[in-house]
Amino acid sequence: MGDAVTNLSIPTTTTVRTIAAVPVLLRLEAALAASVAIGIYAWLGFSWWLFAALILTPDLFMLGYLAGPRIGAATYNFGHTYIVPAALGAAGFLLHEPMIMAVAAIWTAHIGLDRVMGYGLKLPGSFKATHLSPLR
Repeated sequence: MGDAVTNLSIPTTTTVRTIAAVPVLLRLEAALAASVAIGIYAWLGFSWWLFAALILTPDLFMLGYLAGPRIGAATYNFGHTYIVPAALGAAGFLLHEPMIMAVAAIWTAHIGLDRVMGYGLKLPGSFKATHLSPLR
């Protein structure tokens, strides 16, 4: 059996740089997701007024925080993962419903833009604790 202490390593400069690059990579990935979603929305040809009216709608999931931080984090995260709008977009595509695809594109753009600005998935302890880093 190995000693747990012998498996520990002191972070090197390379390790620290790699860890520091993760939030940057996640934000670049989010920028790409938002750009693709906005491109799809433009391709669908819906009004930009509709886009403007709905872009902040996913933030209604923050209302879960009225029931406490644990429920708030769960409801916020449900509305801020790519899974739900991806499923919605796929359903819209399969059903030949462009409006459903447009709503999914707006939702995806919202999530991507949030992540670019540093608003990640919430940890149960605090609204400001996210998977990207603590918000300042």
